[in-house]
Formats: sequence, C-alpha cells, structure tokens
Amino acid sequence: MQQYLNPSRFIDSDHPAVIEFAETHRGTDRDPQAQAISLYYAVREAVRYNPYTFSRDPQTLRGSYALACGESYCVPKATLLAACARHCGIPARIGLADVRNHLSTARLLELLKSDVFAMHGYTEFYLNGRWVKATPAFNQGLCELFDIAPLEFDGLQDSVFHPFNRQGAKLMEYVTDHGQFADVPEAFFFAHLEKCYPHLFGEQMPHLLGDMQGDLSRG
Repeated sequence: MQQYLNPSRFIDSDHPAVIEFAETHRGTDRDPQAQAISLYYAVREAVRYNPYTFSRDPQTLRGSYALACGESYCVPKATLLAACARHCGIPARIGLADVRNHLSTARLLELLKSDVFAMHGYTEFYLNGRWVKATPAFNQGLCELFDIAPLEFDGLQDSVFHPFNRQGAKLMEYVTDHGQFADVPEAFFFAHLEKCYPHLFGEQMPHLLGDMQGDLSRG
C-alpha cells in the first residue's frame, strides 16, 4: 500500500503547488472519506477539461502541470487528484480505460478519427477498506454546455461516466479496462495511443492540435 502513498513521477504529491492546493481544499474534517470528496470537487472544477491540451511530452502528465495550466484532459486531472489524496494520507492510484463517446463533437472526431477515447484516466481512492473510482474529468460548466449531468462522488460508490445523457441518448461506453497503476505507465500509455491514433504521432500533430485549440477558443 505504501506505493499508493508515496510521491511518484507523475503523481507528484510532494510538489509545492500540489501541497498548497491539497491543504486548501481538503476541508476541516479529518475523515479521509470527507477529504477525498472535497478534493474531488476541487480538482473537477479548478482544472477545466480540454482534450486539445494533449501532448506527447511526458511532463504534461504531471498533476502539478495540470494545476499550473488550469486546463487539461482526463489523465493529468486524475494524477492531480491522486497527488492531492496522497499528500493527505489517502492511498490513491490511476486507472486507465478506453471509452466510446457516442456524443463526440465533430471537432474531436476530426482530430481523433475515432469515437473512442483511448487511455481515459480516472483516480481510485482506498477508502473504508476498498478501492473507489472517482472521475474528475468533466467540470460542471462543460457538462452544462453538453447537457450532461455532472458526475458526483460520495466516497462510497464508483463515480464513472454516465452511459446516457439527460435525454436518454447513449453517452459513454467503457470498451477496454487497462487496469490500475501506482503511476501513469508512460511507455504503455503512449504506445497504446500511437496504436489507436497513429496520425497524432506524425509531424502534423502539433499543427492539428493548434488548429483545434484555435477553433475551440473561437467557438
């Protein structure tokens, strides 16, 4: 269990900014479950979800990097949440899965050339004698924009993507579970992404992401 409490390369719970954020948002209740809940909502809202921030630079996977940028995609948000938990003495790890987004935007479909989000990242806390999933990816503003119910977390039940949106249309479907890890498995992570999206690992990738970021900011 100690590996889920110690700082690691990407779950950098010893980073000064992460420590400050965790101390600010852990709450006054000393109960680990209450602190995990407080940290979940803090990370979900403090870092805006933006899938176009993906980079092949491993340093961008660090929780501290997501915190500094104020926007990121699911994996760095998950490492940030895990890092905050570890600082507070709550065992935490990263889970990875491939999910199919049935309501993906045209921009994202154009970028990925697929409706599958490979290597979606979430956090797991060890609370009350068992592992509990927490998915801090989508902030409330984004959910309202796409008419999706924001994911809640109570420290007891797994918080995972909704299978349907508020109108009953298919939303997220878990396709492949890659398991849980003490830190982001860098080689496996990028190798699987390259297999799923080979075009993003060519020379045109920065240009594609730049165009998408520009469209996002304008639209």
